[in-house]
Amino acid sequence: MSYGIPSVEPSAQVPVCPRHPDRPSYVRCQRCGRPACPECQRAAAVGFQCIDCVNETKRTTPAVRTVYGGAVATGKPMVTFAIIALCAVLYVLQWLIPGDEVYQNLAFATVYATPEYGVFEPWRMLTSAFLHSQGFILHIVLNMYMLWMFGQALEPLLGRVRFLAVYILSAIGGSVGYLLLTPGYIPGQPLTGVVGASGAIFGLFGAMLVVQRHRGGETKQLWVLIAINGVIGFLVPQIAWQAHLGGLVTGALCAAAIAYVPRGPRQHLLQFAGLAAVLALLALASWSRMIAG
Repeated sequence: MSYGIPSVEPSAQVPVCPRHPDRPSYVRCQRCGRPACPECQRAAAVGFQCIDCVNETKRTTPAVRTVYGGAVATGKPMVTFAIIALCAVLYVLQWLIPGDEVYQNLAFATVYATPEYGVFEPWRMLTSAFLHSQGFILHIVLNMYMLWMFGQALEPLLGRVRFLAVYILSAIGGSVGYLLLTPGYIPGQPLTGVVGASGAIFGLFGAMLVVQRHRGGETKQLWVLIAINGVIGFLVPQIAWQAHLGGLVTGALCAAAIAYVPRGPRQHLLQFAGLAAVLALLALASWSRMIAG
């Protein structure tokens, strides 16, 4: 004779959870009325709802969007944090990896975008924006401070995807501006690479300027900030004002492509078509410069 614990099978009169038929449940969903076991219950405004009703509500409820069509993201500006973290990691690696390998592989210079010298590495137009000068720590400190200031203002307005697109395109635009406005590489002369997020930061300046004007906000202080930083680029040696100008123009174009399209079901398509057009314009400008030599 065995004295094991007998299995309990609910009778037909005992309500069971549809997802777990072996579990009796006397708690019913406030929406559909079906039983729900503790694992399938989700707290609602009144009582509980089953997990199926909660998922259905998520599917049928329109996502909350910003005025520019981006998904509303509450909390900290995660894209801004991620960019700052990436710049910080690469800055540490610049010190830790011997032989200046990080700089040599990721920095940008006109020769790296000129096939006539046997080199064509256009990705450096973007990667250089995540490096900073090792000999001047304020370079990364000031850039990251400006990124934090403008990122926490623009990222919630544009949405994370659009903000990231503006930043990346502005970084590329800064390199294109340097390529267009700087004499080509002369063989025999030392190669000077360009690094820093300044072009992308100026892109945020331009984007904020367009957004503020679109929203009817005050822009005087922003113009003053742009003017001061622009003048510094001409007065202080080894600052690539060409990258600043390229980033500023690119950021403004990106923000215009986002802000000045009509709202409606085609808003997203028109916005990303506009951003793609900005990227195509940058590629065309680079190609024209390379052809011209």
